[in-house]
Amino acid sequence: MHAAARARRLCRILKPPVHVSSAGFVSPNDRRLAECARIRAQACRDRSSSFSSAAHSLGFSGPVHGNRLPAASYSIISSLQYSSEASAEKEEPTETVKELYDKILESVNTKRTMAPNAWTWSMIENCKNREDIKLLFDVLQNLRRFRLSNLRIHENFNCNLCREVTKACVRARALDFGKKALWEHNVYGLTPTIGSANHLLQYAKEHRDAALMQEVMKLLKKNNLQLQPSTADIVSSICNDTDNWGLLAKYSKRFVKGGVKLHKAAFDIWMEFAAKVGDVESLWKIEKLRSESMKQHTMGSGFSCAKGLLLEGKPEEAATVIHVLNQSLPDTKRSGIMVELQKLISEWPFEVIKRKKEDERKALAAALKSDIPAMVSSLLNTGLEVKVNMEELTTEGALC
Repeated sequence: MHAAARARRLCRILKPPVHVSSAGFVSPNDRRLAECARIRAQACRDRSSSFSSAAHSLGFSGPVHGNRLPAASYSIISSLQYSSEASAEKEEPTETVKELYDKILESVNTKRTMAPNAWTWSMIENCKNREDIKLLFDVLQNLRRFRLSNLRIHENFNCNLCREVTKACVRARALDFGKKALWEHNVYGLTPTIGSANHLLQYAKEHRDAALMQEVMKLLKKNNLQLQPSTADIVSSICNDTDNWGLLAKYSKRFVKGGVKLHKAAFDIWMEFAAKVGDVESLWKIEKLRSESMKQHTMGSGFSCAKGLLLEGKPEEAATVIHVLNQSLPDTKRSGIMVELQKLISEWPFEVIKRKKEDERKALAAALKSDIPAMVSSLLNTGLEVKVNMEELTTEGALC
């Protein structure tokens, strides 16, 4: 087939026009051009003839027109080339799901009676692959149609069913079907819920899939689904895991604007990330929002504020924040103070410096080399027993 296409293309490109003079004579040059055209045309006919013979040897019938095989012949060749590969990859529905599918369709389409709910629930629970999910969605569409036309029930299925359907889609990795469960208007009778969206977002979190998260968030907005604190927790975690400050800032603002009361975990991630990228202005705005909904600091929010004060060149104030935090935390959590303080010394400076512009790095490194030891000294003056390793900070060139 490719050889025939090449031959046709050569015939089109290389076939020169033959000009006959008004006297009926052809110039020697024109005769040579005409001869070339004749030879190439013959080559095209020879290739066409060989393809025709090949077609008959494979059992095809019918004339071959020009340089092309009949349409039916082409489709059979294509299937010969690709059918074995396709069949190897194609999944089959599980036996239980297929049996339930047949029983439900027989009930609603043949017997004209509503199938027992237990069959549908069992089918959802037994879905294991994409083919199972396809059958499930076909069943849902048939059930919705039957409820509407025969039982005059216009309402969708309850939201619990939608959540379980989405969970099954995630389990079977049929995420495109899971997204359909978030459509406000659908032919499956599904009632979109934020719980269904959270199943998809949880999958995105487990696989660090920021693209899937963005798709789900677009569907939530398009289908008017109310955002919840649990959604903010998952989204914040995904942005943090994928190291995407832009997305975290974008969606956190959307949650706040939508009136979502953020959990402590979401505020911690938001503030810690702001301190990590050195965005002090955003850090204080987030702290203001946090303080309006919760009075006491967590370990994460307290140390984020200390880092913000260090970035502003205020080591004594940073030490005060950590001292107050130590006094306010329960005894079971105080042991974490030294762990976080060591991270502030050995990890955070490198994170914040590498994200700055090249011409700002040296000045920031010099400031932190001076201010962090000053903060530690202030902590010692408060009577806090500080046990940290300062070597990684003071090693020459470590913060370059």
